[in-house]
Amino acid sequence: MCAAKVLVVDDERKIRDVVGSYLEHEGYAVSFAGTGRQALDAVTREHPDLIVLDLKLPDFDGEDVARSVREVSDTPIIMLTAKSCEEDRLAGLKLGADDYLVKPFSVRELSARVAAVLRRAGVRSSSEDAFDSNLLRVDRASREVWLDGTNIGCTHTQFEMLIALIDARGATVGREQLLARSRGYEAEADVRTVDAHVKNLRRRLGDDRSHPRYILTVVGVGYRFGLKPDA
Repeated sequence: MCAAKVLVVDDERKIRDVVGSYLEHEGYAVSFAGTGRQALDAVTREHPDLIVLDLKLPDFDGEDVARSVREVSDTPIIMLTAKSCEEDRLAGLKLGADDYLVKPFSVRELSARVAAVLRRAGVRSSSEDAFDSNLLRVDRASREVWLDGTNIGCTHTQFEMLIALIDARGATVGREQLLARSRGYEAEADVRTVDAHVKNLRRRLGDDRSHPRYILTVVGVGYRFGLKPDA
């Protein structure tokens, strides 16, 4: 399986370099565009699996780029913008964006969102097929989780939450995000049920909440995957 192709569109060279370097390190094939015209040319020429699109471009608005892309393609789009109000986010989503990230942002969070959006679109890079540590192995294809050679039999919800945490490793995943990942974005369940699912997942992983090896609690926010060196 080839690496997923990500097109990064931003007129700031520094942002392109930082984002591109991080995503390449995560196993993606990254290309770049600094203007709207370059972006549309790259979409036609390269057929990326996902577009990271800044809304403020020197030739024309990033929203126009999104409209043009949507006329010919369902390629997932993650919008980057300095605007943070709800109306601007909704406007971007109505244009067909799959996610929305406000500047300044963490490249680790962007990478986690790239992985999540690609997965919802059914696209994976070869590096994502399985997670394997000394003791823990998570196989996406078979949806099996193995701990020290034993299949621990996770439920659908537990598996999706574990994958979400692994994809975001190094970054905190909020309860709402975990719920959306496991139940879908229209989920109406109380986000407090996430704590119960995480508790059960920890039990399957043999994780002690006081001294966790895999799942760390970020008080008031959510959870983070925190693989210890001996795991």
